[in-house]
Amino acid sequence: MKRRKFFKKSVKGTLGASMIPLNGFSNPAEKTRTDYNSINTEKPFGNTDPNQWHQMGSGKKPRPDRRKTVTYDVAVIGGGAAGMCAAISAARNGSKVVLIQDRPVLGGNSSSEIRVHLNGVNHLRNGLPERETGIIEEILLHNRFHNPQDSYPVWDHVLYDLITKEENLDLKLNTTAIRAILSDDGTIKAAYCWQLTTETEFTIEANMFIDCSGDGLLGATAGALYRTGRETSSEFNEKYAPKEADGWQMGSTVLLGSKDMGKPMPFEPPHFTLKYDAEKSHKGRQLKPFELGFWWVELGSDEDIIGEFEDNKHKLLGYAYGVWDYMKNSGKFPETENYALDWVSSLPGKRESRRFIGDYILSEPDLIGNKQFDDAVAFGGWSLDEHNPGGIENLSEPPSYFHEDFEEPYQIPFRSLYSKNVPNLLFAGRNISQTHIALSSSRIMATCALEGQAVGTAAALCVKKKILPRTLGENHINDLQEQLIRDDAFIPNRPANDNIDLLKSAALIFGSSTSSGDAKLLKDGWSRDYHDKKHHWQSDGLPAHVQVEWEDRVSISKLEIKCDTNVKKNLMLRRDSLENDIYTTKIPKEMLQSLDIEARINGKWVNIESIDKNKTRLVKFNFDTIETTAIRINLKSTYGAEHAKLFEVRCYS
Repeated sequence: MKRRKFFKKSVKGTLGASMIPLNGFSNPAEKTRTDYNSINTEKPFGNTDPNQWHQMGSGKKPRPDRRKTVTYDVAVIGGGAAGMCAAISAARNGSKVVLIQDRPVLGGNSSSEIRVHLNGVNHLRNGLPERETGIIEEILLHNRFHNPQDSYPVWDHVLYDLITKEENLDLKLNTTAIRAILSDDGTIKAAYCWQLTTETEFTIEANMFIDCSGDGLLGATAGALYRTGRETSSEFNEKYAPKEADGWQMGSTVLLGSKDMGKPMPFEPPHFTLKYDAEKSHKGRQLKPFELGFWWVELGSDEDIIGEFEDNKHKLLGYAYGVWDYMKNSGKFPETENYALDWVSSLPGKRESRRFIGDYILSEPDLIGNKQFDDAVAFGGWSLDEHNPGGIENLSEPPSYFHEDFEEPYQIPFRSLYSKNVPNLLFAGRNISQTHIALSSSRIMATCALEGQAVGTAAALCVKKKILPRTLGENHINDLQEQLIRDDAFIPNRPANDNIDLLKSAALIFGSSTSSGDAKLLKDGWSRDYHDKKHHWQSDGLPAHVQVEWEDRVSISKLEIKCDTNVKKNLMLRRDSLENDIYTTKIPKEMLQSLDIEARINGKWVNIESIDKNKTRLVKFNFDTIETTAIRINLKSTYGAEHAKLFEVRCYS
């Protein structure tokens, strides 16, 4: 495919890997304000003729003036994995939050509209995962309890259930954040939004804005600097980048699924079908198994990949049907005789467009060299998986270049998750501050979810402290990291050191029995075994208990436990319901099912609280303050494991 010169003087040239605000305005903030004011006038739009037809009976006009201004602490744009985790984490950390999603369902690329597997660090060079915990694991576990049939439409509502039950969190579906409204100091004052289903204009005011939309329209209209395309290899010393920068961006994919109908099913392709030329295709474009479609029916762009989306979608549908037509009618695949299309996506899944510029641009050497960041807040580990930008129109090349796998997860710094020039804008997902090559790994949804939890927590801390993200990163990064770890978001090579955790001052901690590890490890700051080192205590059979003793009486109202969910096995919803050594469709058998806690008060053991059907790795007990010299955690059952394993216990007043 033809590569375009970097930084051409034409309009098309500005779409290369450059730092540009939307539309290239010389003063994007002022331009955005002018555009908004010209639309949001006091005069309602529509027909205001007094003789227009009125609603019979009530006399109301059929199109009333539906404009609302609502105020929040944090506004999150985009309801994919990153946006959901950002919204939940901000709400749980005390902020009043709104989540804006432009689709009728949550989940982004993992939703029933697109059906991409919610991958993360699925495998490292050793073949095993290093699975994400925190909010994204809570979401995946919730799905295992409520969607054992692996239905994607039900998955949509599993997500809806989690979001809508969260306190401090409002959800607005079918709502597009069209543009940012800026204050004189360059911060975002509000997001101007349009809700399609209610014909309502929303002006969403907030202190902090988090753009998790992927394409990043809100940030772009705020004038946030961003890049598109591929950097030159020399800029960041990236061995997998091209010698000359260009505008290539990885493409979107249309997925399809087929079903065995038990009888011959002829197929006649629709008129928009585009022929698939199998003879010219690279051997990497595998056609079997065919039941779940082909991830490589993809189209990228070296120009305006967002503006071309609808045209590319039309072609992608043609190509998808063309591949299926080849399978059914070429005569080379008799095994498809009884198969018929069961589902074809009408919304291509996106991989790349804008990448915002933060105070740090994450690059290939950071990932491969496993650079350790003082402000690390998330991790990734999917391979460097750079899809062929030409996609299915570049058949001679492999559909993706799996450049390199990782020995261990790499860190993602907080400085890559907020805008360099828009002070109250954070972002998470494929639009973070990174190079094209770094994106080829970090774009995976569970990795994006970890970034989402990080920026949601950061936004809430910014609201509490009345500071901006850069100040948080420079002066309070320890507060952010400690809160993330407490909330079960693992940061590689960064153990917890929470000074207000009362377990740190315990004189003694021991288990009733031990088959592996040591009960003392429950306060070492590590929430999983890592680098072949044990950080757990495991009982010898069940029931069992862990007991904590203090020399002096302590006041406790919170107890938090991190149990085992086997982070060496993947939990995500898959279209093939895969069950093997590294994927499961079941509730982890290692997870605690039932337990209770007791406290020694005035020399007597008193039952404080119990859980009969635990559904999370991070188990929380909140109760009225007690004065005690000891607590006992009684472990009654797991979801199938013979022994119970714990990684951490914390106590707070």
